[in-house]
Amino acid sequence: MRVLGVDPGLTRCGLGVVDGAPGRPPSLVAAGLVRTPAADDIAARLLALEAGIDCWLSRHRPDAVAVERVFSQHNVRTVMGTAQAGAVAVLCAARRGLPVALHTPSEIKAAVTGHGRADKDQVTTMVTRLLRMADPPRPADTADALALAICQLWRGGTQDRLAAAARAASSAAASSAALGAGGTR
Repeated sequence: MRVLGVDPGLTRCGLGVVDGAPGRPPSLVAAGLVRTPAADDIAARLLALEAGIDCWLSRHRPDAVAVERVFSQHNVRTVMGTAQAGAVAVLCAARRGLPVALHTPSEIKAAVTGHGRADKDQVTTMVTRLLRMADPPRPADTADALALAICQLWRGGTQDRLAAAARAASSAAASSAALGAGGTR
């Protein structure tokens, strides 16, 4: 499976593509950034992000996209820009019919380092080791995007199976209730 990880941001949006499967070592496909000038207006920046993410989707053809879930930060302007950048990534993936997963920073850290409160250096060190890279990915936005992709590879399959099981159980319960009420299916 190939996953595009997106660490959303307006100035620097980290992108990382990883191939792999649960129980197997992941392999690096690509890592980089989409940058937008802080002086540009928001519409131009969001359009530039869309074009950049679309380019990555076309070039690397992932099977899924993983985006960092925005959580409350003290700076409202920062959280708004991050949320908008994340929404652009979700929209680009949805337009192509790709499944999208949202992961919290603590989920990503736990998946990659084994500890949900790991610092950025620990995440970067583990991403470097897991992907057998000669040098750490820089800047940190690319390391975070790669960590997101690894998190989805390792945890996404489990989440998908649990969601499918829940849907099947719900459907079976609904069918049973309809049949019990004298209905036919």
